[in-house]
Amino acid sequence: MDKDLKLEEKLKKIRELLKNSKAAYALTGAGISTESGIQDFRSPKSGLWQKANPEEVSSIRAFEEKPAMFYQFWYERYKTLKKASPNITHYFLAELEKKGLIKGIITQNIDSLHQRASSIKVLECHGSFKYGYCYRCKKKYLMKDVFEKYEKTGDFTCEECKSPIKPNVVLFGEALTADFQEAWEKIEKECDLLLVLGTSLLVYPVADLVSIAKAKKAKLIIINRDLTPYDDDADVVIHNELHKVISKLDTLVFQERAVKH
Repeated sequence: MDKDLKLEEKLKKIRELLKNSKAAYALTGAGISTESGIQDFRSPKSGLWQKANPEEVSSIRAFEEKPAMFYQFWYERYKTLKKASPNITHYFLAELEKKGLIKGIITQNIDSLHQRASSIKVLECHGSFKYGYCYRCKKKYLMKDVFEKYEKTGDFTCEECKSPIKPNVVLFGEALTADFQEAWEKIEKECDLLLVLGTSLLVYPVADLVSIAKAKKAKLIIINRDLTPYDDDADVVIHNELHKVISKLDTLVFQERAVKH
C-alpha cells in the first residue's frame, strides 16, 4: 500500500511538472521498445551484446571489412524490427506532443516506432533503420527493399555500382547524426524539463544531454527499469517496467481518453 501510494505521488508530480513546463523534451532509449519485442543491447541476460561482439557486427570497420557477416547479423535484426509495433509508451509520447506538453522526442532508437505512433518532431541521434545508402555512390535505398532482396538472393550491393549498401544508422566508430547536434542545441537553449524513458544513460555522448539539461536548471524525470548514473540528479525517479508506469501516467494525464494498449 505504501509503495503504491509513493508511486501515485510521483506520478502526480510528473503530471504537474509536465503541466507547468514550457519547453519539455523526451529522451528515449532501447528500453522503450523492448515491450514491442525489440531486444535492447546491454541487459545482462537478453541484451544483443551478450550474443554478439559489437565490434564484429555493428562497427563501421565490420561493415567495411566483413560486410557478409555484418549483413547476417543485421538481417536478423531487421526481421525483429519488421514485426514490431508501437506500444503504449510510444502512443503516450505522441499524445503529449499533440497536446503541447512536450516539444519533441530525442531518441537513441533506430526503429521509427515513434513516427509510427504519430510523433512529429523526432530527433534520431543514432539514425534510422528505415533507409540506407550505397557506401560508394550514395544512391539511397529503403532497407526493406534491400533486405527482401538479400533474403532471396544474398545480395546486399548497390544496383548501380555493386558496393555494399549501408543502413543509415550510426555504427561504432562513426559520428552521431545532425539530429544529435539539433538535440544538443534544443536542450541547451530552451529545455526546462527532460523526461527520460527507457535508457540506462550509459551511452555517450547522448547521455551528456542530461548533464546539459541539469546545468541549465531544467527539471529531470527518469523512468527506467534499472538504476542510472543520473538518478540522484533527478526530480522524480521511478524504477519499474515502463508499461506499468506509463499506463497509470497516461490515465492520470489524459483522464478524458481511453488508454491505448
